[in-house]
Amino acid sequence: MDMLAGHRDTGPIGRGPTSVERRQILQRRIRWLVAATIGYNVVEAAIAIGEGARVSSGALIGFGLDSVIEVSSAAAVAWQFAGADPERREKAALRFIAFSFFALALYVSVEAIRSLMGLGEQARHSTIGITLAAVSLIVMPVLSWTERRAGRELGSLSAVADSKQTLLCTYLSAVLLVGLVLNSWLDWSWADPIAALVIAAVAVREGVNAWKGDACCAPSAVTTTDDAGRCCDGDSHGHCASE
Repeated sequence: MDMLAGHRDTGPIGRGPTSVERRQILQRRIRWLVAATIGYNVVEAAIAIGEGARVSSGALIGFGLDSVIEVSSAAAVAWQFAGADPERREKAALRFIAFSFFALALYVSVEAIRSLMGLGEQARHSTIGITLAAVSLIVMPVLSWTERRAGRELGSLSAVADSKQTLLCTYLSAVLLVGLVLNSWLDWSWADPIAALVIAAVAVREGVNAWKGDACCAPSAVTTTDDAGRCCDGDSHGHCASE
């Protein structure tokens, strides 16, 4: 997980250098945050997939599979950086991540379309699913904000990028929650497969980004982030060129 807390030696993004002691504290904090995020994703995936299968919810299953891919992606990057020459393994790691997202999108889309056409079982009410989505909607933003704050102070572009990926899970949680609530409270059976299709669309986008090697904010000498955490071309001092 140290590679997820990778950083440049320029100090905080857009600021001066950070003391060695403070950097060590921030590095440990980021490692713990990444570990907490992965651990939560594992639990989240197990509950979502199990409950999704029980109530025939494509949205829940898709949400759980997305969590599996997030953990697998972290493992793929860990494998990449475990080698003597990480750059030689980068393409293989990105292809694995991309194919994982494409497979998720294909599976969820097929099941959602079958459900909309009345060819599969209709999703049933799931109190567990609603609770899981609501909890994730609270937990994920906190993890994302905390990691992003620590990453920006440390000057870790990869930590900032990882925090943005965690924030994506927040949006998926909101989509899932809306779909499950509409299906449960208003008996709108189409809400669940529609939510599943939204999750599939997000998976396709992530897969395309991985295929292109679009690792936002990957550490480099000329890439930094603006105040909103977006990638931009930077100068030698780590400031956005437009600033």
